[in-house]
Amino acid sequence: MGHLRSAGRWARGLVALTVTAASTLAAITAVAGPAAAAGQLKPAITAGKPKLGDVCTSADLGTRHPIIKSAEVAPTVTHFKGWYVTEGSTGNQSVNTNTTETISVSVGLNGTVQGSFAVETLGSVGASLGLNVQVNYTSTSSTSTSVTWNFRTPGYYGLYKGTKKVTGTYGSLNCNRVQQGGSWALKWTEGPDSGSYTTFTTLEEGAVRCEDKVPANSIMAKAQGLLDCGSPAATAKHPAGPVPSAKADQAKRDAGNAATAAEAAQRMKATRAAKPAPRAALNCQSGVYRIHVPGKPLNWSAPLLANDGIRLRESNWTSAHLDNWRLCNVTERNGVIEASLWNWGNGGCATIPADIANREQAYLTTATCAEDDLQRFYIYRDVPGSPKIGLQNKYTGSMLGHDRYADGELIRQYSSGRQDGTGTYTLTAV
Repeated sequence: MGHLRSAGRWARGLVALTVTAASTLAAITAVAGPAAAAGQLKPAITAGKPKLGDVCTSADLGTRHPIIKSAEVAPTVTHFKGWYVTEGSTGNQSVNTNTTETISVSVGLNGTVQGSFAVETLGSVGASLGLNVQVNYTSTSSTSTSVTWNFRTPGYYGLYKGTKKVTGTYGSLNCNRVQQGGSWALKWTEGPDSGSYTTFTTLEEGAVRCEDKVPANSIMAKAQGLLDCGSPAATAKHPAGPVPSAKADQAKRDAGNAATAAEAAQRMKATRAAKPAPRAALNCQSGVYRIHVPGKPLNWSAPLLANDGIRLRESNWTSAHLDNWRLCNVTERNGVIEASLWNWGNGGCATIPADIANREQAYLTTATCAEDDLQRFYIYRDVPGSPKIGLQNKYTGSMLGHDRYADGELIRQYSSGRQDGTGTYTLTAV
């Protein structure tokens, strides 16, 4: 039989699942693999976390939570070395393996794990699959590549480290008004933004031979597939030590090409965010608004200086229309408004600065209006008759809020929003 040392359970088969936009995780069904038969897939909703269709309150307008839309689990070999053991070289040996694939934990456009929303997303993935996955930024490349093994039998071995690579897509649950017959209510609905994630389970290590019978679709089986079984290097007499593996070399090249393509796509997205295309003109609605903290005098005020941000200020005769906003290029889908926020005082549009857009608590400012998703915002509304709203940046997916109620406090983005209700504002007509 094959050999395996693991901090977790034996590798399971490939698991694939999808959910529709209106499904809850309780309806997820597995299409392959023994994990499904064993009932390993579980709803990712935990105590205190909302689910689609639950009632919410106006304090939730500025918050969001993840909903897992799809997940795929694939056994992956991250380090490998072909090794020949002769009669005189059995016993304990430490072998330095070569990296075949690097897996980095990421959520969304950032390429890392930033903020509470990302952590909650990965926690939901682990809960739904019944797996212990990484929920903070890490990479398999940072793990030692040395494998120590007690070889009892001469032969051709593949020494490996591996894990279950977990990938998929997510959406977000946002509080918004919905119409029910002739009345309105606030409920958790699926928001417009979505993204993808990558994580992995605990690393396993072991040794496997060509003749070993191993579980199908396991990490061990993936490692066995990298052995050049039947090649002269594997079958002929060979001195003790490393044996080249053309299959392992090709797997490394394939993984490197995929990583390079993903990095290029990420750089292209960042470049587009940093250099928005000019916009000839805005189609702004006639209404002028202040964005108030509910029941209090402070509201959003745009900066006079280019290197400053939008801050909470009290309106007075010195405000110079910096506290006046118009909604421009407005669209609406499934009850959610998308708009640019144009400031009457400085003529700019609200935006998250491109160079810090991937940071939790990046500040909101204004810039020359342009065709740029960093300048587009989703607006979630309370029931008709109430001016309360929550705002979400289209590009980053983060909600807008402030850390404390104080004159001069910056408006910032928070990946999950401000759970204390300080991300709820009122859109008050001037």
